[in-house]
Amino acid sequence: MEQGEPHVVVRRSARRKRTVTAYRERDAIVVLIPQRMSKADESRFVSEMVKKVLDREIRDRAPAGDAELRRRAADLSERFLAPALGYPPRPTRVSWVHNQQQRWGSCTPSTGTIRLSHRLQPMPAWVVDYVLLHELAHLVHGAHSPEFWALVDRYPEAAKARGYLEGYLAGQGTPAAQDDAPEAGPEALGPGEPRLF
Repeated sequence: MEQGEPHVVVRRSARRKRTVTAYRERDAIVVLIPQRMSKADESRFVSEMVKKVLDREIRDRAPAGDAELRRRAADLSERFLAPALGYPPRPTRVSWVHNQQQRWGSCTPSTGTIRLSHRLQPMPAWVVDYVLLHELAHLVHGAHSPEFWALVDRYPEAAKARGYLEGYLAGQGTPAAQDDAPEAGPEALGPGEPRLF
């Protein structure tokens, strides 16, 4: 196996008649094929299925660096905010940061700067996209107003992503501060109490 190629495990099944499936199992990609499949078909289907799994993993992962994060912000702005506003809000800077331990993201509308916590990087892309869209909406509405939430909720996975983040914090034993409360500074939070935003 060359470096960079995934470890592939092929499993034949007598119960499987026509379908071929593949999934990630730890460090391997497992491909399930029918018992009677020819070696030529096996080779072709395994290559196709491994490519699909790898493509899905690339598509579903969070943006790796700041440049990729900026591209994702532009795409989200164009797809979800521009139709409602007539223009896509454009941040001047979008970056991953390591100094946000109490928030998932932040936006400074006056400078157009968006920062996302590095703690989001291992999370699913749709969660990162939600946080990024949340911060993009702050370029239009600084406060968590009904108009702001109407923009954020244009993202189809918004409720699911909020639930994921709340569940993540609950799993850490850390309740989240309410982010729909009137805008109050960090001093309104108890010591060590994290905010969603």
